[in-house]
Formats: sequence, C-alpha cells, structure tokens
Amino acid sequence: MSAYVVGLTGGIGSGKSTVANWLVEHGAGLVDTDAIAHELTAAGGAAMPALIAAFGVGIASADGALDRAAMRRRVFADPAARRQLEAILHPQIRAVADQRCHADPAPYVLLAVPLLVESGAYQQRCDRIMVVDCPVEMQLARVMQRSGLSAVEAQAIIAAQATREQRLAIADDIVLNAARLEDLRAPLANLHANYLVLAAEKAKANH
Repeated sequence: MSAYVVGLTGGIGSGKSTVANWLVEHGAGLVDTDAIAHELTAAGGAAMPALIAAFGVGIASADGALDRAAMRRRVFADPAARRQLEAILHPQIRAVADQRCHADPAPYVLLAVPLLVESGAYQQRCDRIMVVDCPVEMQLARVMQRSGLSAVEAQAIIAAQATREQRLAIADDIVLNAARLEDLRAPLANLHANYLVLAAEKAKANH
C-alpha cells in the first residue's frame, strides 16, 4: 500500500503531464482525477445513471457517454446546475482516487488534481503539494497552440482557474516549467529523491 501522496497541480498549459510522465518513468505512481472523471462519465460509467436522473437524457450522447458540450452549455449558464453536477461527480472521483492511492504499490503516488487549490478536500489528502508553474504569457501560448482556441477563449479558461499566486501559496515544491525538458531533469531528480526519503520515513513511522 502506498500511503505517501504528492498532490500535483498547475494551471492549464503549465506542463503538469510532462512533469508527471518523467516522475512515473522513474518509479512514482500516478492517480489522475481528470482520467477518473472521464471513466465515470464514459458509456456505462458509474456516474451516468445519477447524471441522467438529475439532468435528463439530453446530456448523454447516442452511445450513453456524457455529451460534454451539452453538459458544459447547461452548467455554464446555471450555477445551481454546476453545483448539482459537482455534488454528483466529485464524491465519486474522490472515492476512486482514494482507493487507487491506497492500492498503488509505488513508493509514492502523484495525485494529479487540476483544481487542487479550489478543492480543500484534496489538499487534506496530500502529504506534500507540488505546483508546476510557468509565466502566464507562456501558459496562454501553450493553451492556444494545443487547443486551437483564440487568445480571448484561452484567457477566459485561465481566468476561471485559481491565480498563479493562489497556487504558489499552497505549494511545498515548485517546478518552474518555462524552458526545455532537459532543464527539468535535475530539479525533478532532486524532488524524486526527496519524496522517496519522505515516503520511507512515513512508512517507517506507520509500522
């Protein structure tokens, strides 16, 4: 059982997956709440019956998966609908994430949560919090390049998330991802070594 959990977060386009992939290649476990959300809302996903009961069949596509565009339109205009969606999905995501963190045999687990700052419930589950950071103009360029969105659309997504300052305020460890992958290797190797030591100390204390 892996009990040492490193919360991994960062704004959209900051390069969280690049950092996660490197650490996983070197032995870390990974539990990704975005991936869990997709599983729960896929065709036959565990959250779909409750979502259809709450919002009607119009939010499901022909194959029975969540129609994300329809759901986005629904909650975008209606804060109460957004809260209802979150009340159904978030506890299920947290339950699966908890279960996978405990079951992972790796020495420590990265718990990837894009909205870690906004969600106090996840912060309490983490032994440490790592924030992947980059300048906002670089974040904007990456989001536009990756998604094909306009600058205005990309800025709106960034503005809807926690600010860079709010994220940095909860960080135990900050990874500045402003250049090439080569420049990340040394700081990531140091963090990985530190997490292995901390995880071993916690495991010893628990026995």
